[in-house]
Amino acid sequence: MSGLEIERKFLVCGEDYKQQAFHHSRIKQGYISSRRGATVRVRLRDGQGFLTIKGPSDAKGMSRYEFEKEISAEEAAHLFELCEPGIIDKTRYLVRAGNHTFEVDEFYGDNQGLVMAEVELQSETETFEKPSFIGQEVTGDRRYYNSHLREYPYSQWPTSEKQ
Repeated sequence: MSGLEIERKFLVCGEDYKQQAFHHSRIKQGYISSRRGATVRVRLRDGQGFLTIKGPSDAKGMSRYEFEKEISAEEAAHLFELCEPGIIDKTRYLVRAGNHTFEVDEFYGDNQGLVMAEVELQSETETFEKPSFIGQEVTGDRRYYNSHLREYPYSQWPTSEKQ
């Protein structure tokens, strides 16, 4: 898959998403490069590997180029050896709302306590139905990018910065 990724991100309130989910999976991901403007990520999900390259976000933080290639679990394991320190560990829940599917990530390890949802859109102006668990929007807030959470985990944020 490659092309323009358009998504909005939100903090999650409560745990209703778990009952509403039609699927969930554990994800481990690391970053070969997490420099601002271009990230190279390796991910292991449901026994399958993925290599993803993301370009810089637009000014609103809503759109950016994404290239993703499926790779074997063995290839992913080798690529994890090249990753920068800090692994993202999370469970992703998939929840349908209207015509969209929200991806809700519950983080573990150094990011324990953080739960975020994102929805992919066809355009930046597309409307969508928000499930009851959707809280404050954090689209474009770099602190909530997974590549940033790898280096500056949620557990290290001052209480005043946690929403």
